[in-house]
Amino acid sequence: MDYKYIQQLLERYWECQTSIEEEEILRAFFSQKEIPAELARYKSLFVYGAQQAQQHLGSDFDERVLAAIGEEPAPAKVVPVRRISLMRRLRPLYRAAAAVAIVTLLGTAAQHSFTSSSTSAPAGWDYNQSAYKDSYQDPQKAYEASMKTLEMFKQGAQTAVNDSANHAADGTEKANTRVNKE
Repeated sequence: MDYKYIQQLLERYWECQTSIEEEEILRAFFSQKEIPAELARYKSLFVYGAQQAQQHLGSDFDERVLAAIGEEPAPAKVVPVRRISLMRRLRPLYRAAAAVAIVTLLGTAAQHSFTSSSTSAPAGWDYNQSAYKDSYQDPQKAYEASMKTLEMFKQGAQTAVNDSANHAADGTEKANTRVNKE
């Protein structure tokens, strides 16, 4: 058999002029079982990569290296699992929302204080006391009207207190009847 093409590829290989495909042809040729005697001396060079690809580090490699240098392997560090709640995950978002709300509030207050003047103030922000008129000419009538208003407020507040006390008493009675039934 004529191995002239293989010899030409070898000459080009030694001159570093072969392509990757041509080197694959050489590797495939030298991986065969029957190789001519004059080319057998190159077999180990081209089969070396395939032989090394089959070798892998064992699972005990670290222990063997540490034993060779005289150290003992460090015990595996156990890290506890931390569960992160949804509230904790969203905490940065809450902080950002609070910061935006504070900045907006301060900006609005600053804008209002800088833009408001006594002539252009809206009706809701009228602090001019001279603009208000007295509805009563007689101070005694004004006093009686205000006392009547305060009395109505007092009765309303007392009614609210009585209603809440009655409601609380009803709730206590219901709770006591539930305990007695059980």
